[in-house]
Amino acid sequence: QVRLVESGGGLVQPGGSLRLSCAASGSILSIYTMGWYRQAPGTQRELVATITTSGNTNYADSVKDRFTISRVNANKTVNLQMNSLKPEDTAVYYCNADLLSSRGAMFSVRGYWGQGTQVTVSS
Repeated sequence: QVRLVESGGGLVQPGGSLRLSCAASGSILSIYTMGWYRQAPGTQRELVATITTSGNTNYADSVKDRFTISRVNANKTVNLQMNSLKPEDTAVYYCNADLLSSRGAMFSVRGYWGQGTQVTVSS
């Protein structure tokens, strides 16, 4: 069974920093694109940043130059360094990974989500 587990959320003052981490585990054969998404109350889930296996990154305009996504392929982890945080960054942050997994003799490629971690930016 594949699991994505996030950590690192919390309460921070405006202008502060947080680092989110996500670790994938289970019968994983290969991980393709990994990313972070967020959802604030009353809004749709939106893309924050993604990173491919080769390290190509993509960011939402609202977080460019403030957030940095990285991954360690050997550890099956993806991180999100968030600097200069603003109140509008407050949301539940979700890790996502597109990966190839096995279950017995069956193989599948699909996206998986973590359970989410709360980030609150407030004074």
